[in-house]
Amino acid sequence: MSLVELQERIKTQTGLLLYFSGEQCNVCHALRPKIKEVFDVHFPLIEQIYLDAHENPEIAAHFHVFSVPTMIVFLEGKEFAKEGRAVSLHQLVQKLQRPYALLTQ
Repeated sequence: MSLVELQERIKTQTGLLLYFSGEQCNVCHALRPKIKEVFDVHFPLIEQIYLDAHENPEIAAHFHVFSVPTMIVFLEGKEFAKEGRAVSLHQLVQKLQRPYALLTQ
């Protein structure tokens, strides 16, 4: 996926999660299924895109991703949340619940 294609998806989707990881990142691999489960259960209308930051350096740099794992959530084309390294999924769910409910009603 190119940066231009990704930017177009961000603009057209109600919600989008970018999850930047790395091949050598054990935390990334352990966190990914948990993130998928949380978003599938609580935010099913948010599209999930997983990117290897090392394979997509232009995209990672564009979004100022310099460490993995990093999650960026876009709502209605705007960056709403950015979490990196030590991620609390519980806090992220709390942060997204109200705006997500407003967008999907």
